[in-house]
Amino acid sequence: MVTLPSSVKIYLALDPTDMRKQMDGLSAIVQGKWKVDPYSGHLFVFIGRRHDRVKILYFDHGGFVVYYKRLEAGKFRIPAVPTGSTRVQIDATDLQMLLHGIDFSRVRREVPWIPSGDTMGTPPPPPPQLGVDKGIRL
Repeated sequence: MVTLPSSVKIYLALDPTDMRKQMDGLSAIVQGKWKVDPYSGHLFVFIGRRHDRVKILYFDHGGFVVYYKRLEAGKFRIPAVPTGSTRVQIDATDLQMLLHGIDFSRVRREVPWIPSGDTMGTPPPPPPQLGVDKGIRL
């Protein structure tokens, strides 16, 4: 399991990438085609033409790092995205599913709870006090 801070963005290339490209070639795609700073510390994910290989590029403590994975069986599944896009931003959970070969189209996520506007700024009610008579007679 990879744990990433929420400040780290993960970009997934939608176009198949030539897996012969190394650090310089991948960073050229990030900088030239996507107009994103490859030195930002974000993760840039590239999938090969046959969808059985993935490379992740990131800059860490003065140097580029490339993580490479090749599946012996199966394919990496790319999430459904709008046509015409060259990249999409995913979160750490999506990256884990991708690396484990989980099909995004079969995953259903619950809608996250977001507090309504009327509860914002109001303190929570005090906890119930034990042993206080609430008008209930036994």
